Amino acid sequence: MIMKKTISFLLLGILFVLSACSGSSTSSSDEKTLYVGATGQSYPNSYQEDGKLVGYDVELIEKIAENMGYKVEWTTTDFSGLIGQLESGRIDTIANAVAITDERQEKYAFSEPYSYIGTQIVTSADNDDIQAIDDLAGKDVAGVLGSNHTEKLEEFDSDGQFNIKTYENREGAMNDVELGRIAGYVNSGSVLSAEMNNRGLKIKFVGDPIAEEPTAFPFQKDDEELKDKVDEQLKKLKEDGTLKELSEKYFGMDTTEPNK
Repeated sequence: MIMKKTISFLLLGILFVLSACSGSSTSSSDEKTLYVGATGQSYPNSYQEDGKLVGYDVELIEKIAENMGYKVEWTTTDFSGLIGQLESGRIDTIANAVAITDERQEKYAFSEPYSYIGTQIVTSADNDDIQAIDDLAGKDVAGVLGSNHTEKLEEFDSDGQFNIKTYENREGAMNDVELGRIAGYVNSGSVLSAEMNNRGLKIKFVGDPIAEEPTAFPFQKDDEELKDKVDEQLKKLKEDGTLKELSEKYFGMDTTEPNK
């Protein structure tokens, strides 16, 4: 009888341990996860630093997730790949300066804007002849081939006052405008500001942005509940000044409000 009781107690103890282990595993697997995509090559929004993914959009979504009680699992690939993963449901959203456009709004549910991208023309800091956009008339103004900023430049220059040139990448265009080989270059104003402040590029803004688009986190249309949770946290971060602080940290300017 004593032996039977001892065995029974041992079996109960084993079952208790197994149950406890099972509970711990379930708790871990049930932890809320936000699946987010970024290119990791879009300075200063998402880029690699010492092998770690960092940037304005990266830090922002990680703060939002933390406040929501979620952990973030990152996927990095090219932008078209990110769009494909969002559409297939493999990621929840993209943190990579995704501009809100009419075409995209037909496909996705966007969070509230957290930044505004101005299409900005710059020239060499040593070029005293260029002080206003009108001073670029008849001169070479460059943009990256296929860039939405180059398209905005072409729309702005409907009367053909600029000699618009296209480059395969922004490094070549930036190098030529710094050296004075071309009079102007167009790109995101916030990115250009970051390049000036953090990387010491010798350029200066020419006039105000010629166009502007808000950026936000895109979600699938049927993911309104998650989008609303993100919007709630965005509102709090804007109200307590965190959003502005992050913008100034990465861009050297406040990009959280539209240009007046």
